[in-house]
Amino acid sequence: MTFFSNVLATVRLLAFLVWTFLLLPLQVCALLVGSHLSWRIPRLYHQGNCFLLGLRVIKHGIPDNSQGVLFVSNHSSYLDIIVLAALTEACFVSKFEVASWPLFGMLAKLNHTVFVKRRMRESGEKLREIEARLRQGQRLILFPEGTSSDGNRVLPFNSTFFAAGSTRWDGFPVKVQPIAIGYTKLLGLPLGRGDRPSCAWYGDMSLAGHLWSVFKSGTTDVEVAFLPSVTVCDFASRKELAKSCESNVAFALSDMLGGNFR
Repeated sequence: MTFFSNVLATVRLLAFLVWTFLLLPLQVCALLVGSHLSWRIPRLYHQGNCFLLGLRVIKHGIPDNSQGVLFVSNHSSYLDIIVLAALTEACFVSKFEVASWPLFGMLAKLNHTVFVKRRMRESGEKLREIEARLRQGQRLILFPEGTSSDGNRVLPFNSTFFAAGSTRWDGFPVKVQPIAIGYTKLLGLPLGRGDRPSCAWYGDMSLAGHLWSVFKSGTTDVEVAFLPSVTVCDFASRKELAKSCESNVAFALSDMLGGNFR
């Protein structure tokens, strides 16, 4: 069994590298000429990655396709990025360290990613960049937990970047759409609470080791729920907006993991 899983992992890894270096020059060219394809190519790329990694994506609801949308999602793994990028034409808000990662840092830069530092002064500067992106009509994906979890729960949402929800697009506040993402089955069998962290990447896990285990795994079901959009005007403060999004995502994730989401 180990032999065949290693063969599968090797084939998937090689296919991933070929697929990456096939589309990479197309994305570079699209960025250089300012083509809208620079938003569509990453979506195609990650749809291919979902197939190569054996991720079966089950979508609930519809992504808000308005101009200037801030998506906010729970976060348990780098796989979340692949899945969400396959479903939306949006860019990510990511921690600054990702920019220096081999290969993945370059891929993130080519996908219009906004890199943020945790120090308050730099966070303020990046908040202004996020607001500027939203005013341009871009859609951004934010992981407000600030880190990744074990996939069984939702960590508290940091309200700092929810201030970007006050940005106005064409005279109206931008929309904020909560997203819940959960890993529910492996090879058609429900993932138990103790098994789910095998899909999550958190704590001091090695990225290379975890990615190799993903390549070796069978088909994994990933459920993604696009919940109703809201605006900052619906709440007394950005902290209340963040708390409401956190609560809705937590309820949706709990229903997903229990097989009860509708």
